[in-house]
Amino acid sequence: MAVSSSDRFYNELLDGWQRALPLVERPFLEIGNTIGLPEADVIARLSRLQASGVVARVGGVVRPNTLGASTLAAISVPDLDVDGKAAILCAEPGINHVYLRENDWNLWFVVTGPDRPYVDAAIAKVEGQTGDRVLDLRLERPYHIDLGFPLSGEQVGRHDLVDAATTEASRRSLREGDRQLVQELVTGLPLIAAPFREIASRLGRAEGEVIARTAELCEAGVLSRIGVIVRHRALGWRSNAMVVWDVDPSGIDRAGAALAKCPGINLCYRRTRYESEWPYNLYCMIHAKSRDMALRTLVEASAAAGLDGVPRQILFSLRCFKQTGALVAASKEAA
Repeated sequence: MAVSSSDRFYNELLDGWQRALPLVERPFLEIGNTIGLPEADVIARLSRLQASGVVARVGGVVRPNTLGASTLAAISVPDLDVDGKAAILCAEPGINHVYLRENDWNLWFVVTGPDRPYVDAAIAKVEGQTGDRVLDLRLERPYHIDLGFPLSGEQVGRHDLVDAATTEASRRSLREGDRQLVQELVTGLPLIAAPFREIASRLGRAEGEVIARTAELCEAGVLSRIGVIVRHRALGWRSNAMVVWDVDPSGIDRAGAALAKCPGINLCYRRTRYESEWPYNLYCMIHAKSRDMALRTLVEASAAAGLDGVPRQILFSLRCFKQTGALVAASKEAA
């Protein structure tokens, strides 16, 4: 469905609630009270937005390396095989993002799971089913992660840099039962009046306990945000580029920290490099409403981070085949 700029309620739901969902028994009532809508209308509008594909889910986003494991991966596929190979990737439960990008390594995907052996097994399964070698580009350090897409087209708000100490502190905060709770949250809240009560019932826990623990997981940084998770392409952010640089290891942390502070950069991290096939170790994502806007952002960010002249590749996204929440609990654990 198209989101009308004249409908302030749709705009306020999408603009104002991408993070900081009220952690109360009736969150949609509180949202409605804030923007001037009955609770039932808030739920109905969010349901329509989700059914249409504008909203992926209302729920949480887990911070990488805090709970479970994940990796970015790619395979090189002839054009005629793209749809078939993408279908194989989309069928794998642990693969939550699948994109076609402009490059010889053209099918990119994110593999998630409760632990690294699960991720390794999923990669091996992909290699067996596709017959293609998988580039396993493990996350070595996140510098900045923030995916928010305001309807106004203004730059995404800035947030604190991610550092190793914060990530380690988040891991230390985990308790028994968190994995199952986080899986429910990243899969998405049921769009009903009391969603946390339903989640608590599934987990055999008390509603108040689920709400309180969710707040603690947000505070600890295990959940980077909880709110309305939009599909950026449906909102007009269709010119999206993953940019990768081959940076000298002695200067990568300085460059990464500088790049992460640049307006328009909403993902920035260091990943494993392959000297011969893929010698790139610094990554960022630029989401824009036109290719020219994305390239202008890149020019400004590259200069600010001291990356001009550093070998790089620009991979614009062509198609999105899959976009869901991460898998952090195997099915028997999540039950």
